[in-house]
Amino acid sequence: MEDVITYREAVAEGLAREMRRDPTVVCLGEDIAEAGGVFKTTVGLLKEFGPERVWDTPISEQAIVGAAMGAAMTGIRPVAEIMFSDFLACCWDYLANEIPKVRYMTGGQITVPLVVRTANGGGLGFGAQHSQSTENWALTIPGLKIAAPSTPADVIGMMAAAVRSDDPVVFFEHKALLATKGPPPPPDHVVELGRARVVRAGDDLTLVALAAMVPVALEAARRLAEEGIDTEVIDLRGLIPLDTATVLGSLVRTSRLVTVEENPYQGGWGATLVSVVADEGFGLLDAPIRRVAGECVPLPFADTLEERVVPTVGRVMRTVRDLTAY
Repeated sequence: MEDVITYREAVAEGLAREMRRDPTVVCLGEDIAEAGGVFKTTVGLLKEFGPERVWDTPISEQAIVGAAMGAAMTGIRPVAEIMFSDFLACCWDYLANEIPKVRYMTGGQITVPLVVRTANGGGLGFGAQHSQSTENWALTIPGLKIAAPSTPADVIGMMAAAVRSDDPVVFFEHKALLATKGPPPPPDHVVELGRARVVRAGDDLTLVALAAMVPVALEAARRLAEEGIDTEVIDLRGLIPLDTATVLGSLVRTSRLVTVEENPYQGGWGATLVSVVADEGFGLLDAPIRRVAGECVPLPFADTLEERVVPTVGRVMRTVRDLTAY
């Protein structure tokens, strides 16, 4: 394997590794077979595994997720692709009201080992119906696990954990990260869901970010270091399970917290994390908590307008400066 791999290549590689390991793993979705996916994240799977395990589907999110649910209940481990995360709304009854409830309602007699993959987030000018960051939708549903990797290695490792999970997982692949590169992980690489990672150590303030906001937070931290502000950056990597222990452990050292999320401020995941910190770690804080989040408006097409909606390095830096001066 090459010394670097792109995020989009990592999706295909992560799926291929699990399909080689477990013959019950299948993939289904729109244009994922011959076309290799609209974002080229399933390239090579049809050639290696054939049409028996890589299924092109009609343009129907309900059909895709409904078929995947039935397959998962009967011994198959399906990985279903919903092309854009905005379209999860089209199959929301399955995702919110059916799939997460089966294990509970059958007393554990039936599991739904299902992964729903989807391209998430803005930054590419795709407009209001193809740019939303929707992981906060899934966060409201008990029974779903939520993964949102920021690096190619984490894509592969978290995909392994997601496919092997006996509980349903929504796997958010950020569109703005697809072309980014990183070192490929070793064989048998697995990243446990619900384990955040400190990606930059620091003593003055804790920045918590997810997916495409991780490189934004890291760049802000790099520039702030030139001003003498030493920022710790945590990649949350997922929302359910939520690794609050790593965040609280960081606050023991830094005593200041800023969350950076692409979700709209209204109902974003940062609000949940902040509430946990307020409940369990209030005594660790030397300053108020701040949230940098998306604006509560539909995503515009125009680049200059989209930059006003999605958090930027500049916005993060201003917030950190204000909080360190508190």
